Amino acid sequence: MSRDTRWKALLELLAAKGTLDVEDAAHRLGVSPATIRRDFDTLAERRMLVRTRGGALPHGVGYDLPLRHKSARRAEEKQRIAHAVAALVRPGEALGLTGGTTTTAVAEALAARPDLADGEGQRLTVVTNALNIAYALTARPRFKTVLTGGVARPHSYELTGPLADGVLGQITLDTAVLGVGAFDAAEGAATADEAEAGVNRLLCARARRVVVAADSSKLGARAFARICPAEAVDILVTDTGADPEALADLRERDIDIRTV
Repeated sequence: MSRDTRWKALLELLAAKGTLDVEDAAHRLGVSPATIRRDFDTLAERRMLVRTRGGALPHGVGYDLPLRHKSARRAEEKQRIAHAVAALVRPGEALGLTGGTTTTAVAEALAARPDLADGEGQRLTVVTNALNIAYALTARPRFKTVLTGGVARPHSYELTGPLADGVLGQITLDTAVLGVGAFDAAEGAATADEAEAGVNRLLCARARRVVVAADSSKLGARAFARICPAEAVDILVTDTGADPEALADLRERDIDIRTV
């Protein structure tokens, strides 16, 4: 197993389990404990995990792991959420999609809808600042894909900065779908990076309807950079594992909540 493959496996295990000790990781990957200790030390230096006595923890709340390492987290829930969000989109809409694993799954679900993919229906316009989403949808002839421009962030494949702001200031959207790092009734929708939050905030401002696509682990959590207040969100699509108290607090903000 190569070093990069081993690191990817370690981060995916850590994302799935929430904590990882040296002996367990060594057993799972079939390598020595000394190798795992070195891996943990190096990944801690790169701020991709937190080293503990005998093991490792994920980095602090809202830390921005590379997108490829987030994909293993709650994959089944994200797929259910993605299909429910895609079902909300009407042919002919102008749709905004932020970056993230859940919104990437939404894009894939949209691409699989026969009424959007065939040549009979109205064309769907998708505006995104995510390079991977634009790449996936460009091959679909019935999708008009608009990329915002900006400076690419290697962790998330998202474009940020004044170039992105300039494009978004000139358009109008029917629906904006937000992938978030946290969603709380008091603090609103938030993410780990302030530049991404700024682009996402503008997407919300340009849309008639705002949909947050977030698995239950994001609810009641907090992240560094605020995107918008909870009151700016029209619909939340989440999974059935969501905390009832968190959902009740969000309903008080007049948010239409869909659990799948």
